[in-house]
Amino acid sequence: MPKFKPYNYNQTSMVVINYQDQLQLGTFEHAIHYLIDQKLDLSIFNPNYKNDDGGRPAYDPAILLKIILFAYSKGITSSREIQWCCETNIIFKALSCDSVPHFTTIASFVSSYPKAIEELFEQILLVCHQQGLLGNELFAIDGCKMPSNAAKEWSGTLKELEDKRDKLKRQIRRCLNEHKKFDKQDPDTVERQRRSQQTLDTLNKAFDKVDQFLKTAAQRMGQGKRPKGSLMLLPKLHFHHPWWSSKKQYYRQSVGKNDNQ
Repeated sequence: MPKFKPYNYNQTSMVVINYQDQLQLGTFEHAIHYLIDQKLDLSIFNPNYKNDDGGRPAYDPAILLKIILFAYSKGITSSREIQWCCETNIIFKALSCDSVPHFTTIASFVSSYPKAIEELFEQILLVCHQQGLLGNELFAIDGCKMPSNAAKEWSGTLKELEDKRDKLKRQIRRCLNEHKKFDKQDPDTVERQRRSQQTLDTLNKAFDKVDQFLKTAAQRMGQGKRPKGSLMLLPKLHFHHPWWSSKKQYYRQSVGKNDNQ
């Protein structure tokens, strides 16, 4: 038996990190961070804060917007769950700059500014969609790229963009409504356990489908022949990762060369 170094995922450690470094360029979380900090006008939230001359400093709306939108992208719509993520997850820690807003603060923020939050999230997601950053997020929608010379196809592209915007608005509104609903139910650990089990069930089903396909394809292999079943036989698992796309393209090119020989 080979000997390997032991490891244990269920452990804690003291690690020195830079939070900015965790928000890697070209990721959804970096786009959220950059757009909220550098591009969006958040002054709409200022009038409701009355602590100029006294009182405790409030959490910056930018921090709350970042962690809420990132949570929505992962299917998390509970204020308690978002608070827990800020305590335990490195990306949430990076987006919140290691602050941990109390779940009541998050719930109050969502309830107080639903319209403003929806409009800001809409802008962010449309930009992320155009940049191809929604492929693995729950907000993923069909492709609609702005052409480099947009003036030539302005009307058609605008119509497509409006359709995408309407779909994103519905998804954002659904997340906000679920958020308010879960906050009233006080799910905490129960909701976390439900989401964990649902994720594991989905992974298990996906693995079983792929495993069954590979076994079936192996049985159909003939001597010196490629499988009778092509990639078209794969179950509809919606792979969006660039690696998978490159593999499909390579496979098709290879098959084409073999067929022409």
